[in-house]
Amino acid sequence: MKKWILILMTVLLFGCEKEQNTITVAEQYGLAYAPIQVMKARGTLEALVDEEVVWKTMANTTAIREALLAEQLDIGFLGIPPFIIGYNHDVNWKIFTGLSESPLALMSSEPVDFDQIASEVRIALPQPGSIQHILLAMAAERVYGDAKYFDQQLVTMKHPDGMQALFAKRDIQMHYTSPPYLFEEEKAGMYKIIDGDTCMGEPFTFIVGVATDKFHDTENFSVFKKALEETIVFMNENHDETVALLMPFYEYDEDTLKSYLYDEGIVYTKEIKGLETFIDFMYRNDYIDEKYESESLTW
Repeated sequence: MKKWILILMTVLLFGCEKEQNTITVAEQYGLAYAPIQVMKARGTLEALVDEEVVWKTMANTTAIREALLAEQLDIGFLGIPPFIIGYNHDVNWKIFTGLSESPLALMSSEPVDFDQIASEVRIALPQPGSIQHILLAMAAERVYGDAKYFDQQLVTMKHPDGMQALFAKRDIQMHYTSPPYLFEEEKAGMYKIIDGDTCMGEPFTFIVGVATDKFHDTENFSVFKKALEETIVFMNENHDETVALLMPFYEYDEDTLKSYLYDEGIVYTKEIKGLETFIDFMYRNDYIDEKYESESLTW
């Protein structure tokens, strides 16, 4: 029943299925999605398929999930926790690749210890159920004894909006964010309260690629996967060319963008880390109602 309710809602929101003879790919905001932006800039996929390729940037993982349910997308890139939540709600998708590891952090306009965050503090993050939310919940469970300690203090904002609100000290006092917004907030003198690795307690993949069952069974799925793998290799071996390709996507000078891409802890890799840890935590704290084997969630 829950699956059909989601489908009805998404059909009303997105309308009919996407046009035939297209491959539609969705990313979100930030440097963690740079391989997708490089693919787009190089025309890598377009050179390998007959279909039109449509690239979309979406505000959050809920938008990606709903678009996939409405068959408006073939492939989406998002964090592991919202993927797991979608799978738990019968979304027919699985992970087929990692995309990036990345520093994440809870930033504040004022210095404060994590165990002293006041109840009136408002925390911006992309949405409930996002990887930022789950990492914050992991730290809250460890420090406060309650994974949902901060749930009533969360404010849903896109990362660009969250950064501007934090700078203005308006509406929010903290922002759980990712690069380049994390780097910009650090440069502006905001305070790092806790980072993602500390919250998780181990390394983890930030962004993964997911595909629908329907698209997985097509020849273009294998073509896309190979094109992405080639792009990640290209980025790791050709720093200057990668920076030149990404310059139109970001308002930074070349040296700054190169430093952000390669010197500040972002790793572009198809490896998937932390899936089992996320599953265990989310099941234990009722974010999902079934505990899965990691093998069942990946292609």
